[in-house]
Amino acid sequence: MTITKYREIFDALYIRYNKREFVHPDPLEFLYKYEEPNDREICGLVASSLAYGRVAQILKSVNAVLERMTPSPSKFLNDSTPKSLISNFNNFKHRFTTGEELALTLLSIKQIVEKFGSLEACFISGFGQSKGADNKTVLSALLNFARELNTPFIDRSNSLVPSFEKRSAMKRLNLFLRWMVRSDAVDPGGWTGVNQSDLLIPLDTHMHKISLSLGFTKRKQSDIKTVI
Repeated sequence: MTITKYREIFDALYIRYNKREFVHPDPLEFLYKYEEPNDREICGLVASSLAYGRVAQILKSVNAVLERMTPSPSKFLNDSTPKSLISNFNNFKHRFTTGEELALTLLSIKQIVEKFGSLEACFISGFGQSKGADNKTVLSALLNFARELNTPFIDRSNSLVPSFEKRSAMKRLNLFLRWMVRSDAVDPGGWTGVNQSDLLIPLDTHMHKISLSLGFTKRKQSDIKTVI
């Protein structure tokens, strides 16, 4: 099949399914509650970071976190201390993610916003900073962003924020970027400093199988090299 034919098929599917009525059950739906970009980007990062495992459990976990941050995630973090975050999420658990991991990740979000003004400003600051990264895409900014988010995790892994330094496809961070950068009937947007054309595919096992069957890639590993 030619590229032109694929384009016609995918455009038709986009037109048909680019409607919010098809979103549920997907953690993206939580972002629709927030009009302010600062609230939406925090919600989006929480929701995408927890987007692994069974869908029902993902929705339950994301809702449990956001309920404690009502009505404004940005105000909640602004008013929080390291001690209060640990206390608030002490009993939280989502598959491999512990309450401590969540609290430390939220603390890093708070510190990033204090340092850069927003998560978007932090992300944009990373363009072109990483050696060996492809600066024509968001790779360098992704790596820098993951490093900033993982600042509290010295010599330990964080189940919420992977890094392609360990060959991760960084699916959840790329999913978060899609939600925040694209603006249509499904993706609410909010970020204006990143081009849609720079985005990378949020590659998981299912998307990898589809891409293999369609001939988009021949690589057997669902890693960052396959994403590119």
